[in-house]
Amino acid sequence: MSGMGVFNFPGSGPLWLSVQLAALTTVVLILIGTPLAWWLAQHRSPFKTVIEATVALPIVLPPTVMGFYLLILLGPYGAIGSWWLELTGDTLTFSFSGLVIASCVYSLPFAVQPLQNAFEALDRRDLEVAWTLGASRLDAFFTVAVPQSARGFVNAVVLAFAHTLGEFGVVLMVGGNIPGETRVISIAIYDQVESLNYANAHRLSAILLVFAFATLLVMYVINRRWQRP
Repeated sequence: MSGMGVFNFPGSGPLWLSVQLAALTTVVLILIGTPLAWWLAQHRSPFKTVIEATVALPIVLPPTVMGFYLLILLGPYGAIGSWWLELTGDTLTFSFSGLVIASCVYSLPFAVQPLQNAFEALDRRDLEVAWTLGASRLDAFFTVAVPQSARGFVNAVVLAFAHTLGEFGVVLMVGGNIPGETRVISIAIYDQVESLNYANAHRLSAILLVFAFATLLVMYVINRRWQRP
């Protein structure tokens, strides 16, 4: 990879694309995962166990398997892909939009599970007090549940972001390897290794390693501060 990217070093294009993908995926997952995690934490439905297992499936399912089924689903003849093609005239597969959808599915448990744990740890009496004082359930959620679950939100954001940043199998299956569109940093590293360009592969891997470590370090530092009396 010889081109110079946004940050003026080899691989900055794929790195910037990876950051964009991880950031957008994280925002979508927080918006989707928060009500889902709240429902899982507060309800005792007979379907709860099935939903929890479905949400956790990406943790144990090989990325290539999930990527294959997402490729079928998002393809021009798939249930979602055909609808998107008819609506926009563009295909979801081998596009950045398709990567966002695939990443949301693959990183879903890393957003939902920390939020669910935080919501389950809430003192329900605080919510009941807010309700008796006239707060609606939505008001009580934002004024009581969300502030008390701030640690869960931090963990969800950091884990979803870091997990998306390092994706490979799902990204390759759904997005392929299109420069400037779907070639994220993990794919760029694979390209360099295949080309026996180990120097560039090392630089790209080091960038991803440092970035991922720094992201997780922030999470642990914040959690340590929350643990202090």
